[in-house]
Amino acid sequence: MKTVLYAQPYDLSAVGFFFESAEEYGTKARALLNAHGQPVEEFEIQFIDGEAIDAALAVVLGIYIPQLAAFFEAVETWDENQKLRAIIAVGECGYDFDWATVDPDSFDVDIFEGLRLRDLAEQFVDEGLFGEVPERLAFYLDYGAIARDLAMDYTQTEIAGRTLVYRCG
Repeated sequence: MKTVLYAQPYDLSAVGFFFESAEEYGTKARALLNAHGQPVEEFEIQFIDGEAIDAALAVVLGIYIPQLAAFFEAVETWDENQKLRAIIAVGECGYDFDWATVDPDSFDVDIFEGLRLRDLAEQFVDEGLFGEVPERLAFYLDYGAIARDLAMDYTQTEIAGRTLVYRCG
């Protein structure tokens, strides 16, 4: 699916335009004149159409004119895990982000997809993170209580229709 953005001029006497690349934006922006024949200089960039994960990325990281090329490159080259990592790290954990220097894989965030906190509690017990639990006692564990304890470090969220549990490092 193509990513479509809209350049909304701050000049109320000008009409904005849709675009699908940084190059197309540059061409259309240079040619745009307001109702008085003057060039339009400032725009607000809005996400119009594309993948839900890319819309979430645009909301969290922001789309600004100097970073248009970097945004389009991220949309095309980052995989879904990198996009989720950036969205959670910046939007939920408060990490700083600079399009020029940050690699989304560098964020210290643990992400578990398709789980709720109770599911994560069961997974952690199965993996032995709480020590060895004899099978005959496993039925007596209070996974709800473990999930509540995990909620001190882990948070459940939904991004682009996907349920995730994460922990900021």
